This record gives sequence, C-alpha cells and structure tokens, in this order.
Amino acid sequence: MGRVLLGVLLGVLIVPAAAYIWLSHGKVPVAVDDPTLPFEAQLTHVPLQKRIAKELILMPAVQPGEETYVAGAHIYAQRCAVCHGYHGRPAAIGQRMFPTAPQLWEKHRNSPVVGVSDDQPGETYWKVANGIRLTGMPEFRTLLSDQEMWQVSVLLANADKPLPPDALAILHGEPAPAAKATAPTDKPADSGGK
Repeated sequence: MGRVLLGVLLGVLIVPAAAYIWLSHGKVPVAVDDPTLPFEAQLTHVPLQKRIAKELILMPAVQPGEETYVAGAHIYAQRCAVCHGYHGRPAAIGQRMFPTAPQLWEKHRNSPVVGVSDDQPGETYWKVANGIRLTGMPEFRTLLSDQEMWQVSVLLANADKPLPPDALAILHGEPAPAAKATAPTDKPADSGGK
C-alpha cells in the first residue's frame, strides 16, 4: 500500500514539475508559425462550443432585411474587415493570425456555406459580444450597442443569401453609397411674419 501511495505522490509531483520545466524553457510553440500543440484544437474548441450552447440567445433582437443588412455592413466595414476581409479581398492581418481569422465572405471548400452562415445568429452574436481567447477575436460588447452586434450577426448569418446592392457595395470595400436625397415638400416656405 505504501508503494502505491508513494507512486501516486511522485506522479502528482513529477507531472506538474515536468510541465513547469517544459513551459519555462522557451521551447513551447507560441509563435504564429509554430506547429500546434497536441490536443490544442480540442482544448479550445470543446469548451467554447459548450459555453456558447449554454448562453445562446435564439431570437435575434433585429430581423433580417435591407435596413439590418446595410447597417450590419457598415459595422462590418468599420470593425470587422480589418481581420476578416471584404468579399473577394482577404485581410492581410487576418491571414497572419493564429488561428487565421476566418474570411467571412468566402465559401468553404466543397460547400455552399459562406463564412459563418451555417451558424445561428445567436452563436455569432455571442462571439462578437464576448470575443474568443487565444484567437485575436476581441469582445465588442463595450464598443458596440446590442442592436449593432445583432445587425452584424444577422448579416453574417445571411452571407450565403442575396443581399441588397447597398450592403454589397460596402462589403466589397467600396465607399458607402450616398444617403438618398429627401424629396422636397409641397409645403410653402415660412415667410417669417406672423
């Protein structure tokens, strides 16, 4: 019995000590170009998916439609395109991250899915609001309003569907379309005398 306890005690001490020595010698692959750690994807992906599932909001606070898509496109161009790129134009910064930032306007290989259009809007909203550790994805909860986060999330959920021309122009990196001129009123100008 004593040998078993000694073995357990040594195991409890040796494994953490060996891990500490390995981590403290500067040989751990932490640079972007380094190979991945064993089980790295599982250690990060599984808890992320479980957390999102636990906190997922199923009903978006905005509805799909032209107004939402155009507003979402403006937000995307201002906040997201620097890492995720525009349609047909990958972002140089996003391609040099680890993991690389997904190109949200490109089809997946051998799939009709564009970007994260196969995710529920609530999943994208969670990622936008909270960010994702160890990926470079920041949290936008303190930078965007709840409505703005939903607008960009609903836009991205519909990336595989036809979008309005104004939204497409923004998502192609073109200057934002000029605001539509308001029609003149038939009301005569006030003469100023009462």
